[in-house]
Amino acid sequence: MKIGFIGLGTLGKEIAKRIIQAGFSLKVWNRTINKAKDLGVEIAESPLDIANTCDPIFIIVFDSAASKETIFGEKGLIKGNLSKKTIIDMTTNFPGYVRETQKRLKEVGAFYIDAPILGSVIPARKGELTLLLAGEKEKAEAYQDIYQSFAKNIYYVGEAGKASELKLINNFILATFMEAIGEALSLGEKLGFSKELLLEVLGNGAGKSMLLEVKKQKLLEEDFSTHFSADLMYKDLCYLMDLLKEKGEISFTASIIKELYGLIKKKGLGTSDFSIIYKILKE
Repeated sequence: MKIGFIGLGTLGKEIAKRIIQAGFSLKVWNRTINKAKDLGVEIAESPLDIANTCDPIFIIVFDSAASKETIFGEKGLIKGNLSKKTIIDMTTNFPGYVRETQKRLKEVGAFYIDAPILGSVIPARKGELTLLLAGEKEKAEAYQDIYQSFAKNIYYVGEAGKASELKLINNFILATFMEAIGEALSLGEKLGFSKELLLEVLGNGAGKSMLLEVKKQKLLEEDFSTHFSADLMYKDLCYLMDLLKEKGEISFTASIIKELYGLIKKKGLGTSDFSIIYKILKE
């Protein structure tokens, strides 16, 4: 039986390519079919078609609303034969949605694995992503050969929803680092330092990080072509704030940075790389 793969966005397509290159037989579906044509694999008619012909089934879509439509929509996975099949959802989801989805899919005999990804396009191309797994442990860990085609680090972190919680914490750090780098560059330039010197010094000083290394050239050239979009970062920060509210916790930093990414969205720049926060702060 073929592996099902739903979602060929910026990251999803790179993961699909890695799985194909590893020799696995893939059947794909994407809302925009044109994105699937150059992969050279079978294209499904709908998620329902995937449900009837594939196992396991990977999903990586924009948000929990898109995941819900994929699974529970008019031609969603749940309309097909999911008995004893495994759905591995790599979408960055709201944890409450994950727990509810696992419960509903268990009722039809399916296994639902909470499996968000850490990393973006460049590590995806190298097969160096980090994969978080949560849900039924035996099923979550049953597909190591597929995971290893695109992920270098794989962690099982507990019951369904815990992987999504940890992903939101990770992206909080990512957003905070990016804001700090962007603001430091902006302030440094206003004090008369060249961007080249700032990036060099920060890269060998307190700003030294994987993120600065990856974004250095993009910041230098003000190239905001998308590796990970500002819209996605805003969505993840909104999920984090909702989660904290649900738990009775607060984060002043996350709240402020969420508003900055909300401003990027309002300016119509949400599809740009999330490093565009530097440009907003500079202005």
